[in-house]
Amino acid sequence: MAGSAKLSFDFKVLIAKFGGVATCSYEKNHIIYAQGSAADEVFYIQKGKIKLSVVSALGEERVLAILDAGDLCGETCLMDHLPRVSTATTITECAVVKLQKAVVVRALHEDPSFSDFFVSYLLARNVRLNEDLIDQLFNSSEQRLARVLLLLANYAEDQQEVVLPDINQQTLAKMIGTTRSRVNYFMNKFRRMGFIDYNGHVKVRRTLLQVVPHHQPHK
Repeated sequence: MAGSAKLSFDFKVLIAKFGGVATCSYEKNHIIYAQGSAADEVFYIQKGKIKLSVVSALGEERVLAILDAGDLCGETCLMDHLPRVSTATTITECAVVKLQKAVVVRALHEDPSFSDFFVSYLLARNVRLNEDLIDQLFNSSEQRLARVLLLLANYAEDQQEVVLPDINQQTLAKMIGTTRSRVNYFMNKFRRMGFIDYNGHVKVRRTLLQVVPHHQPHK
């Protein structure tokens, strides 16, 4: 669970320099883009949280990630003529910077500061994806749930307790590849052991680290 502080970039610079950039506000449960649709924009989250999900040919849905302020989504549009491989749905009210594909390509070539930001973000995302894969391959569903709770809470080494953003157990189940009933079982177990507390909002405590193997806190 190694992590780093979120990167940031002043998109007013791109607006002034290239155009083709807009800030949009979305309500909760708004689909920003859908799996299989044409891909021609990149999105930078200024405020709020977005769920990335994918549905199999048999109709089974899995949640790939929960993104928050400072994250990008839709960057795979930079690959030629590929449709969206996932669906991006807001799970809170969101403020999002929408960048046209042509603007991103041009800025990567002409603006070194944006290029540094974009490449650094993709490298950090790659590290996270590798950690997610290792988690799925080697850890139990109980350990995966503990890791997801810590990630969603943006847990830091110096924190004793963090309030988790609103997210339901069905979504957690789709993130770790198990059933809602198993998530409910583990959540109750974590509460009995004093690792979490919930009464309307989930509070994640430092002691939950005991469940996650080889944990490395956010820096």
